[in-house]
Amino acid sequence: RRSFPGVVAVGYINEAIDEGDPLRTLDSLLLPTAKIKDVDPDFARHYQDVLYQAKTQKYMDPQSASKILWLDEIQHAVNEANKDINKAKQWVTLVVDVNQFLEKEKQSDILSVLKPAIGNANDVIPECADRYHDALAKAKEQKSRSVSTEGSWLKLTLQEKYDYYYNIDSKESSWVTPEPCLLKESWLMGKEIEAFWKAYKQREAYKRRRQMFIDNIRFIVKIQSWYRMVTARRNYLSRLQFFRAHNNEIVKIQSLLRASKARDDYKTLVGSENPPLRVIRKFVYLLDQSDLDFQEELEVARLREEVVTKIRGNQQLEKDLNLMDIKIGLLVKNRITLEDVISHRTKLNKKKGGEMEILNNIDNQGIKSLSKERRKTLETYQQLFYLLQTNPSYLAKLIFQMPQNKSTKFMDTVIFTLYNYASNQREEYLLLKLFKTALEEEIASKVDQVQDIVTGNPTVIKMVVSFNRGARGQNTLRQLLAPVVKEIIDDKSLIINTSPVEVYKAWVNQLETQTGEASNLPYDVTTEQALTYPEVRTKLEASIEHLRRVTDQVLNSIISSLDLLPYGLRYIAKVLKNSIHEKFPDATEDELLKIVGNLLYYRYMNPAIVAPDGFDIIDMTAGGQINSDQRRNLGSVAKVLQHAASNKLFEGENEHLSSMNSYLSETYQEFRKYFKEACNVPEPEEKFNMDKYTDVVTVSKPVIYISIEEIINTHSLLLEHQDAIAPKNDLLNELLELLEEVPNVESFLGEGAVDPNDPDKVNTLNQLSKTEISLYLTSKYDIGDGEAIDGQSLMIKTKKLIIDVIRNQPGSTLTEILETPASAKQETDHASDMVNRAVLDSRTPEDMKQSRSMVEDAQLPLEQKKRKIQRNLRTLEQTGHVSSKNKYQDILNKIAKDIRNQRIHRKLRKAELEKLQQTLNALNKKAAFFEEQINYYDTYIKTCLDNLKRKNTRRSIKLDGKGEPRGMKRAKPVRYTAAKLQEKGVLLDIDDLQANQFKNVTFDISSTEDVGIFDVRSKFLGVEMEKVQLNIQDLLQMQYEGVAVMKMFDKVKVNVNLLIYLLNKKFYGK
Repeated sequence: RRSFPGVVAVGYINEAIDEGDPLRTLDSLLLPTAKIKDVDPDFARHYQDVLYQAKTQKYMDPQSASKILWLDEIQHAVNEANKDINKAKQWVTLVVDVNQFLEKEKQSDILSVLKPAIGNANDVIPECADRYHDALAKAKEQKSRSVSTEGSWLKLTLQEKYDYYYNIDSKESSWVTPEPCLLKESWLMGKEIEAFWKAYKQREAYKRRRQMFIDNIRFIVKIQSWYRMVTARRNYLSRLQFFRAHNNEIVKIQSLLRASKARDDYKTLVGSENPPLRVIRKFVYLLDQSDLDFQEELEVARLREEVVTKIRGNQQLEKDLNLMDIKIGLLVKNRITLEDVISHRTKLNKKKGGEMEILNNIDNQGIKSLSKERRKTLETYQQLFYLLQTNPSYLAKLIFQMPQNKSTKFMDTVIFTLYNYASNQREEYLLLKLFKTALEEEIASKVDQVQDIVTGNPTVIKMVVSFNRGARGQNTLRQLLAPVVKEIIDDKSLIINTSPVEVYKAWVNQLETQTGEASNLPYDVTTEQALTYPEVRTKLEASIEHLRRVTDQVLNSIISSLDLLPYGLRYIAKVLKNSIHEKFPDATEDELLKIVGNLLYYRYMNPAIVAPDGFDIIDMTAGGQINSDQRRNLGSVAKVLQHAASNKLFEGENEHLSSMNSYLSETYQEFRKYFKEACNVPEPEEKFNMDKYTDVVTVSKPVIYISIEEIINTHSLLLEHQDAIAPKNDLLNELLELLEEVPNVESFLGEGAVDPNDPDKVNTLNQLSKTEISLYLTSKYDIGDGEAIDGQSLMIKTKKLIIDVIRNQPGSTLTEILETPASAKQETDHASDMVNRAVLDSRTPEDMKQSRSMVEDAQLPLEQKKRKIQRNLRTLEQTGHVSSKNKYQDILNKIAKDIRNQRIHRKLRKAELEKLQQTLNALNKKAAFFEEQINYYDTYIKTCLDNLKRKNTRRSIKLDGKGEPRGMKRAKPVRYTAAKLQEKGVLLDIDDLQANQFKNVTFDISSTEDVGIFDVRSKFLGVEMEKVQLNIQDLLQMQYEGVAVMKMFDKVKVNVNLLIYLLNKKFYGK
């Protein structure tokens, strides 16, 4: 507990400190009640400074409870100040004595000056007195040279905050700066003096220690060795224990580090312009072909064959079913006999039962199943079709050499078969190159105005749309349109009718139905008359409102699904736009985009909206159909979108829809953006990562599945138009010359393929012509057994050799590896690798094996491979493919590209497997739908037969044991003169015969044993002239196709409709 007088003294002292008056502070310190010891009145100023500093620090301390100095703190500050005073006095003594002795030049006395000033007198070595003196004197002399004027004051800074001044003349000292104050600049200060002797002492100690080490090197080495051993062992055991304790963490770290290093290396491989050899060597194993690669390649080939076969089978079934629709429609009208329909049904049932599949699979083994003597010919065909497939200019020219109907059939059969219906990336790439070449050729040669593309029917555009709506692109249209189309069809309350006349008639019918009385309103009115009725206008406005809403739904579905649009279609749209712009540079952007819209919307999407059942957009059951209201709704939407896509307003006969013109303009702007963005696609080379040398690095050879008939037809067409499609000295001419003349089916298969005594030989050959065979396509100038035919082939061969070498021999550059001899171990490792490769090759399918020259090169020893690489590189350098100046980095870059492409190829192959499986599933569903239709038709025809059995008419049909109709009762022949037939309107004219002679010409018409077949005999003046046969089915088909006039006997013109009427009346009782 502090006494009260002491507390009072503390108060006085703190007040004095705060005032900053040194004398008052001194008086307060000297108070008896304060009991402060060792206070020297001469240093009142320094006490004030130290106390003020101590109080300031306490005030700044947040943990201090009191902000004043207490007696113990004051005493401590006074003691610290006294220490500063003593240090200052010692410093003054040292500086004054040393500098005065240096001025007197008495070397022996320097020790007496230094020793008292140094804490440990032993630190001052007597033997070094002369050196001390010389060093200090030299330093003082150097310092004096830079001083021009000086005073007598010395300055010492204590604790970097208190300045002490001493006058060497008056012996006066001060803790504040005196006035005036000129410092003694030429004298050495205390720190400078101490530095000299301390540095000298350290140097001497270092010399002695160094000499000791020199004298005891042997022992020092032993000590160091022992210590290092102990330290290393201790560190090792400690680190080992640490590793054991953190084993899981270490494994994770190592894994992360390896993964990071691998990622960095792969980024280098992918992103670097010149990846180093060490990185390429690390990833070269990716070029190896595993069992999984071969299995996937075989599975792709199997699925591709199945898809192509299924597409062809479905196409044929669809054609036959369409024809069956026509025949049943004619039967309903009693225009053909039931026997004709049954005959076609039998054909369909055979295909349904698998006859088509059996026929297509008689032989799909390629050239191995053919006779040996025909193998060479078929190999030439393989080279021919490879050339046609990879060089699009031949087929592009051939298409335009044929009539359009013939070229369309050629595209649907041979060309799409040649590209396997684009069932993989390679074939889609090549097919797009063909489309591009053919489209550019058609625009350059056949398009005279920009609008010709829109108003005409360009062959290539038709082919592109047909292909993209076919089996490969059908799923896209379905995804794009099915949801919104189904929503329109399912909306039973939706009625869109924009025809004022139809709306008027429906309104009148409704009135009469509701009232039960005939309306006084006229039934036949014009558009203008119909629009005069408010009820019609109201219903029309409601239809327009519904139309806008539904059209918006379809438009949004199209616009938001740009990514679903097939790449091939978008690319052709881009080619179309660029080609038109190139030929017509003055064409505006709007004109070009309208042409793009004509392709993408009008030709591709519009028909699918109008008839979704005809394009498999929606699922339909056999016998099901879209009703008239639903089809009119879809047609109205399609009409609006068609106008919008072409920026065509409602005018003229559609003036009543002019209220939608602003909507059409807005919709066109949306379409315009859509068409422009649709053309923004990369080139096929970039999209599919392919070029003309891609085939060389793939595992399997390209294969197509084509019938013998198609091979023969293609050969015939090429010969027919050879001069137009191939210039002189062209490779195509060389291949056609090797093949010589066009073979028939029998000569193609070779002697013995068909029994010459077979009574049904013609039918057998016809069936064999439909046989599909697999052609493994190869280039005629692939890498041969000797030297490579060109630089690119030699490059490929050299790359394979380099890959074999760098696997087993490391090095920083290719040049270093080639110039460094291989060790025995490297040769052994290389030989072992080649043995393993030979084992793998033995399991490789025949069509995926490498050429013989590649296999022979692979068996060479390591050193021989290196010598061959060096020879090849010199040849490649002469052709400009590589350069020794960059240590052949060009070929290393190509190997790196192959590694990247191989990875991409594997990813694409997996995607292709999935896509092929999806396509096959879709084709199987379509085939199942066709079978369902066939079953539906079977049921219908059986019903007709049952009904026919119960009827007793003169057209009765006798049935054999199988229930099939065998014939009908033959009607009596009829005879007419030409004049009578002309009177009935059946006969129109007879060439080279006057009308007054028609009475001398008679026609006898009689039915034959074959149902629906009629003999027509002509006589002139009773003399029989000619006889022809008429098939009622052919006549009905002509009637269906709109043919009004036909010729008989090449000179008699008859009216088809009236001739059918006559036959029905006379022979069928109709």
